[in-house]
Amino acid sequence: QAQMVESGGGLVHAGGSLRLSCAVSGLTFDTRAMAWFRQAPGKEREGVACISQRGGGITRYADSVKDRFTISRDDDRDTFYLQMNGLKPEDTGMYICSAGLYAGCLETWATNPAIRAWGQGTQVTVSS
Repeated sequence: QAQMVESGGGLVHAGGSLRLSCAVSGLTFDTRAMAWFRQAPGKEREGVACISQRGGGITRYADSVKDRFTISRDDDRDTFYLQMNGLKPEDTGMYICSAGLYAGCLETWATNPAIRAWGQGTQVTVSS
């Protein structure tokens, strides 16, 4: 049974940093793309970042987080990460990790995600 467990969320002031982790078990990790999504109260789920299969040669980001967030993966630990710098109050939300059905980050990764498994989420709150 697939399990995806996020950690690293919390409360931070604007301009601060957080590093989220997602530990994956129960499914093949290194041949899948992995992604982070977020959802704020009253808003639709938003794709934040995606990284392609083992080696992570291709990454994609939402325009709103480019140059501030970095997605990475450790295939030896079946874990991937989201380093978030320069956090803004609008980054507040529940951050949810996901394992893709495919090896790559498709063009539609954010709007029409092909997901094998979802995590439960970790809350990120950025105060102004």
